[in-house]
Amino acid sequence: MSKLFKRTKILATVGPATNSPEIIEEIIMSGVNGCRLNCSHGSNEERETQIGWIRKAAEKKGRSVAILQDLQGPKIRLGMLKDNRLDVHRGDILVLEASPEYEHDGGSTIPVQYNLAEKCKVGEPLSMFDGKVKTIVKEIISKTAISVEVLNDGFIMSKKGLNLPDTDFSGDILTKKDLSDIEWGASADIDYVALSFVQSASDIENLRQILLSHGSTARVIAKIETKKAISSDEHLESIVKAADGIMVARGDMAVEAGAEVVPTMQRKLIAMCRRHGKLCIVATQMMSSMVDNPEPTRAEVSDVATAVVQGADVVMLSDETANGSYPVETVRAMKKVILYTQNHSRVASIARDSDGGIYNAISATAVKLAEEIDADAIICQTASGATAFATAAERPNLPIVSVTSNPRVANQLALIYANSAFVRPYSDEFGLSLAEELKASGYLKCKEGKKDLLTVIVSGDKNKYGTDTIRVRKV
Repeated sequence: MSKLFKRTKILATVGPATNSPEIIEEIIMSGVNGCRLNCSHGSNEERETQIGWIRKAAEKKGRSVAILQDLQGPKIRLGMLKDNRLDVHRGDILVLEASPEYEHDGGSTIPVQYNLAEKCKVGEPLSMFDGKVKTIVKEIISKTAISVEVLNDGFIMSKKGLNLPDTDFSGDILTKKDLSDIEWGASADIDYVALSFVQSASDIENLRQILLSHGSTARVIAKIETKKAISSDEHLESIVKAADGIMVARGDMAVEAGAEVVPTMQRKLIAMCRRHGKLCIVATQMMSSMVDNPEPTRAEVSDVATAVVQGADVVMLSDETANGSYPVETVRAMKKVILYTQNHSRVASIARDSDGGIYNAISATAVKLAEEIDADAIICQTASGATAFATAAERPNLPIVSVTSNPRVANQLALIYANSAFVRPYSDEFGLSLAEELKASGYLKCKEGKKDLLTVIVSGDKNKYGTDTIRVRKV
């Protein structure tokens, strides 16, 4: 079982390439554990239809599948340019005007879908088109316009993004569109909400309060991609502790902070998440060549394997499944890399947060016990998911099977390391009952030469003491 059970999970972005019930079902059957709905593209009506397809496919597979709503955030984009493109040269002075209705005539005044004059300061860097064109802010011309000096030859295109790594957007990372999408998501079947361009822990707390005001129980993912978010280890750790999980958003991070920062920051963030029992997603260009090719490059295979060895909960596919020509093949290739890597290397242990309390202590003990007695699986009876999160943070080298009476919790646990979650009516023994059921179905199997399934069950009285019991049971 352990050789076939994928411990690092796959999160796939839904887009035009996967916008059908047949393809959604196929990628889930091929190994997808969660689906990302990117609010930067498409409509909420389209996403509502996609949620129905995801839930139907998950039910057919008999597993929980997480749905993540990725908010667009203050993604600053150029407006429409004449002929869709403008060539620029070093030394050019461009005027960036917050005027969506402005029709670019090919001159030096460029429409921008954000009022940069309210945030920018003279001397701050500004990159266009994913960093292909570098500029520096020269002047705040008016209440709605700034001028920038171009630092290299190149070209820009309509709707391409801008990055301002030194500009402070604190308190202004939720746009009107985001607030509308949050309200919609609270009434839809959403398990996680990812917040773009997080700069501080207060951004997370603000979103959490908004979700609570709408009655949403979705967990919050902080996308780490700004220079300010990674300004110091203490600041970064405060964000990790405030969120339910983080996404290592390597694309914008590379532009904002420098590509050389990304590998070290990925390792640091995974370690922080493990220490505090938080979900960690590694994202962007993991298998980007498979947008156009049926096989990954060796570098991409190494990239995925590195995330697995470092102990990431999740590896994410973006354009590969949203717009690529080989979405199903990409999922299968990623799963193949994960399985081979986990079966031929082991995630190193890490010191856990000493303030974790009873959940950390019990989970660490359960994992150590399970490995010492060579158990086949750890069974977590959980109401909120906290016990399963804590157990997964120990990175056991065997499956964790979680059982809960709450479907939302089960969906959220679908992305947690080594975790497979099931929904069953609550009882004192529903963990043991599930183990018996899964053994009978062949999902859980005894080790070769044994007739009994050896399990470690972590449980407690949800109405009194919470998780407080570890039992060893043969099934």
